[in-house]
Amino acid sequence: MSSARIEIAASILNADLGALREAVQAAEAAGVDRIHLDIMDGHFVPNLTFGLATVEALRSATKLPFDAHLMILSPGLWATRYVDAGCESVAIHVEAPDQHRVTLDAIRDSGGRAGLALDPETPIESLAPFRDQLDFALVMTVKSGFGGQSYRPEAAARMAAIRALVGERDGHPLPLHVDGGINATTAADAAAGGADLLVVGSALFSAQGPTGMGGAVRAIRESATR
Repeated sequence: MSSARIEIAASILNADLGALREAVQAAEAAGVDRIHLDIMDGHFVPNLTFGLATVEALRSATKLPFDAHLMILSPGLWATRYVDAGCESVAIHVEAPDQHRVTLDAIRDSGGRAGLALDPETPIESLAPFRDQLDFALVMTVKSGFGGQSYRPEAAARMAAIRALVGERDGHPLPLHVDGGINATTAADAAAGGADLLVVGSALFSAQGPTGMGGAVRAIRESATR
């Protein structure tokens, strides 16, 4: 059993996009710890979601921290704007053809927590040049760009090597966030692999039955602490 409490971030990508304020508030009422915002530009990934104006409009809907996940071609142009819009942390993709050192420093200088995300096929060594600038790493267990994909355990199995590569911050292991296919079944594997935060989308916003989303949150927490 894990002794540390693992956080749950609700990805609203899988919510009703016509009622996002209500979705954010429902996730908060269900007991999640954070709101995860998947920002896609239709270029870095083929999908297109919401952007800065939507995040600004949602900020007043909850007091929960916002985590922005920028799946965009030029994160350096936008990252600090998401901090200014109220995002506590911003993750950019190491695969994006951009100046990551400059962007990561800018996120931190703006008061945000800076993270790098990497897709399952991306070598973990790609994080090495930036490890001293990271506040967390976002481990994708699916290919970035679409919600509702199936969890890939072989991608989660890389967490031990990623943790060894990125090292510690202030005497503690660098936090690892895991995103992709997390539910009450796969949460146990992700937690055993070393996840500190689980990004959950479909499993929350498709939850049915009398317990609804709150029941899904409890089931995922129980799975993650087995």
